[in-house]
Parts: sequence; structure tokens; C-alpha cells
Amino acid sequence: MKTIKEITEALKTAAQIEPWMDFIVKDERSGVQKAWLQFQKRLEKIEALQQAHNEKLQFDASYLPYEHAYIAGTDEAGRGPLAGPVVTAAVILPNHCQELLGVNDSKQLSKEKRNQFAERIKKHALYYAVHFQSAEEIDRLNIYEATRQSMLKSIEALEVTPNYILADAMTLSTSIPQASIIKGDARSLAIAAASILAKTARDDYMEKLDLEFPQYGFAQHAGYGTKQHLEAIAQYGPTLHHRKTFEPIKSILQRRE
Repeated sequence: MKTIKEITEALKTAAQIEPWMDFIVKDERSGVQKAWLQFQKRLEKIEALQQAHNEKLQFDASYLPYEHAYIAGTDEAGRGPLAGPVVTAAVILPNHCQELLGVNDSKQLSKEKRNQFAERIKKHALYYAVHFQSAEEIDRLNIYEATRQSMLKSIEALEVTPNYILADAMTLSTSIPQASIIKGDARSLAIAAASILAKTARDDYMEKLDLEFPQYGFAQHAGYGTKQHLEAIAQYGPTLHHRKTFEPIKSILQRRE
């Protein structure tokens, strides 16, 4: 008879129910039943991830104008912060990409998971590009238009011209056929991948900015209007990376005139 430890270790590496597991159901040892329950829960989680992955793939495939067409997903990160750029990404994935199982809206993933997936996306994507739209451009254009133009620039930076664009809740000024998808980062694998690349690129940027301006805590809040950030702005004033058309930056600057 196998020991509880042997059974537990074997179940940890198993990816599906196999014939050798038949005896486990009849094994009354509590340690074995606990390991079996954990295995079943892990299997259910994998099955749920696979189903969600397949649904995202099918969603993207439904927009393919023909079999080997290129679909680009595009998304943004950083529309809401008071400081730093808005970052967009465009991604073209292969039609079948099992390596990206678990890719989802970047906001639903931990920082560690986002970074892991970002590396996988860069490795397995057919093409990808990232664009940074500065705070200065955001102030000049407004955040909506700055984001829209940045999305288009990320698409134009791809090494190929896509045959179709899936944009997360945005309509772009281009002759390329497109669809604006509400909550696209939860429905489309290509948009979800773009959201992860945009988010991780922006986080990296803000962490570097934190080294230049440590008193603002950019590495902690990524430029969002947290209490810590607002107190730093009140004490030290805005930097050139702050968005001058965003409140309370706008009012602070007006009072100083």
C-alpha cells in the first residue's frame, strides 16, 4: 500500500483523473481523502480556467475575417492617475495559445501573476507593441483623446498591419475594421493580453519614477490619488509628471499663479 505522502505527491503532479486513482476513493485514511479533495478542487479550477480560456479564444475567432487573419487586441492602463503616462499596448496572438491559459483582465490578477503572464505574452505573441502617452500630451489633448491616439500608435507600431482590431471600449480613427468591446479585457484573450502588457509596462515606469522622486511614493500608488500621494503633492507641489488638467493639481497650480 502506498503511503499518504506518496499519494499526496502523486496527486500534486497529476493533471487529470487517471486509472491508478480508482483505489483512492476506497482508501479511508483521512490524509488520503484530504489529498484527494485538494486534487479535485485543483482540477475544477483548471477546468474553469480552460473553459474561460476557450471562451476568450472563441470570442476573438468570431471576428476573424478569414482563417489566417491577424486580430490585434488593444487596451490601456493609467487613465485615472494624477501622475505619469497613460500606457497602451497592442497584441496579436496565435489562433491557439494554450500557454496563456489563465490570462485575464489585468485588474483581476496579482502583480506577480501579471509579471509572469507579461513574459509569457512577449514570448508567445506573434507581435506586440507598447506606447507611452506623456502627462504633457494628456493635458494637451484630454485623457480620452490621449488614450485613443495612444492605442492607435501602439497598433501602428506593430510589425504587421492587423486585419481587424478589438479595442477595449474605444473607437479608433483608422480604416482598419474594428470593434469596440465593453469589458473587452474580460471577454477577449487579445485584449486581456494587451491589458497585462500595458499595466506591467506602466508599473515598471512608475517604479523608476519613484527613484527620481522618492518623496511622492509613486512605486506604492502608481500615481493614483491616494492619501499619501495627495499629502505629498500638498507638501512638495506637482512635478512635471503630474497631469496639470487633473484635480486637485489644476487648483493647486491656479492658486500659485
